[in-house]
Formats: sequence, structure tokens, C-alpha cells
Amino acid sequence: MKIKVLIVDDSALIRGVMTEIINSQSDMEVVGAAPDPLVARDLIKQTNPDVLTLDVEMPKMDGLDFLDRLMRLRPMPVVMVSSLTERGSDITMRALELGAVDFVTKPKMSIQSGMLEYTELITDKIRIAARAKIKARALPNAQAAGTTALASVRNPFISSEKLIIIGASTGGTEAIKDFLVQLPSDCPGILITQHMPAGFTRSFADRLDKLCKISVKESEGNERVLPGHAYLAPGHSHLTLVRSGANYMTKIDQGEPVNRHRPSVDVLFRSAAVNAGKNAVGVILTGMGKDGAAGMLEMKNAGAYNLAQDEASCVVFGMPKEAIAMGGTHEVAPLHELPGRVMAFFASQGNRAMRV
Repeated sequence: MKIKVLIVDDSALIRGVMTEIINSQSDMEVVGAAPDPLVARDLIKQTNPDVLTLDVEMPKMDGLDFLDRLMRLRPMPVVMVSSLTERGSDITMRALELGAVDFVTKPKMSIQSGMLEYTELITDKIRIAARAKIKARALPNAQAAGTTALASVRNPFISSEKLIIIGASTGGTEAIKDFLVQLPSDCPGILITQHMPAGFTRSFADRLDKLCKISVKESEGNERVLPGHAYLAPGHSHLTLVRSGANYMTKIDQGEPVNRHRPSVDVLFRSAAVNAGKNAVGVILTGMGKDGAAGMLEMKNAGAYNLAQDEASCVVFGMPKEAIAMGGTHEVAPLHELPGRVMAFFASQGNRAMRV
């Protein structure tokens, strides 16, 4: 059965090109194209689409307002189609928070030729979205439940040499947020790779920094990794962990994509295996594909302790599933339990060090 796609975009050109791209695939078809959310609302009722593609900035009704109402009343997989601008990236981050599965950026080149070059990217994201688990958006007070920060570490053995290494993809922006907001301000240093294109990671890091007790920034490379700080891989580069004397440092580079991704989770995890070993805890979150699975196994073999998000709480149970299947994990748990389990593991290690 083909994936039914409804396109919502105020540009007739974009609607036409997207229709051409989607209908060229044997496993999907366009069941409608709307110039604004009001028309889209009626088409959703008529066509019952499997996936909606939604322009970020829309006339007549703001795209975010439409998405917010949609995810409350009729939850469905949504892929945002975004312009690569500062305003566009901020709006896209908000759209992911409201429940959009993923997004694609409109190319800066000639729209028609550019979008056609994006065929593989667009159709892959539609396929992933069609398999994603979508839940009704909770009310704000319900969302806040369970996000109280964990108790302060108050144990120097935990944070001085320890690290948390995180990898995620589809659904990861919200999963990372939900993980980080629970961490105390003096938790171990954190390195994060989230599959995301250049131009969006800075907005994502800035948003996390405002929400969390820890400090979060887009990595620039050559930063000393400090407790209570998180460093996010920039969308254009791999992020790796290196040692400089007694210090952990960040390094970024624009090497070839790994598993079709740059930044790649495997690249980060492998660097943690080599340079942190048993001082690291690896966390693999929701995402499509296998990026991170091999690197997580290398971390485990180097002495790291690894956790994976469970299937029930994942938007897409691809990356965690692969890591579990390869034998790279020690624990599998729901997202809301992962921060507590990570900190409990560090506490057990710190207490053991104090006894020694």
C-alpha cells in the first residue's frame, strides 16, 4: 500500500515540484496539495493522509498554530519544509517541539532544480515519518511533569573525569531536551551528536541552553570539556573527543560522511571509546538507521557503560534497536528514566572510588 502524502505550501511551484518528486516513487503518492492550512484542514478530512508536509511560514493561519492544533486534535506524522534562515531555524525548532517528526530545508539554488536534487532526502524523510509513532501533544502542564532536575551531584569523584556521550536522530531533538532538562548543573561533561543540517544546530543548542540547568552550546572545537556543560555537534561537522594532557577537549572536522551522516554518531562514539574508555557513559536515543551501533559496541568493549532508549518511548526505534542487537548496551529503559539511571551509575562508581 502506498504512503499517502498531503502537501501544504503557499508556493504553487513548491507544491508542483514536491508532487513530482513524491509521485515518482513507487511506494508513495500525493493525495492532495493545499496552499494554506485552512484548505489543508478540509483535505485531511477528505484524504486521510499518512504523512503531511508543511511549510514553516504559511498565510491565513500561522504554520505553528496549525501544527499545534493538528497534534492536539488529529495527531499525524508531519515533515516541515523550512527555509534556511535564522528565523526559519528558530521556527523549525519550535515545530519539532510541537510534534513534527522531521524537516527538510528548501534549497537556496533554483527551487525546481534544487528540490529535484533533494528527491532522496525528501522521500527518505517521508518514509521514516510514515513509520514514526505519533502521540497526541500533551498540555503544557502535563509536559512539565517528570522534568524536575535530578539532585546535585555533590561528589567530586563523579564529575571530574566522567563523561556522558549522546547520539540521536529522528525524534532526537525532543528526546535530548527531555534528557538534559533533568540533569543537575554539576553533572559530568556531555558531548552530543544529533543528525541535523548546518544552520539549525546553533538554534537547537541555544534553545536547550535556555531550558536546562547545565550550559549547552554548539561546539566550535578546541573547547575543554567541563562538568555541567554540553557540546553539540555542528550540523556541518563531525564532533569527536580528544585528550590534551589531563583534559578532555572537543574537536570538529569535515571528514567524509559516515553512514551517510555528518555529523555521525559512530564518529563521536568511537572517539569516546579511544579517549575516555571506562570514564564514559554512552546513551543512544530515538533515530532511524544504524549510525552509532558499531561505535557503541566499541565504547562497551573499551569499558564504557551504555544505555539505550526503549522502543515504547522512541519516535523511531532504529538506532537503539541496532545498538541492542549488536550487543553494545547494558541497559534499555524509557526515556524519562534514562537521566536517573545515568546519574545513579555515576554515583555507584563515585561511592566505590571513595571506599577505595
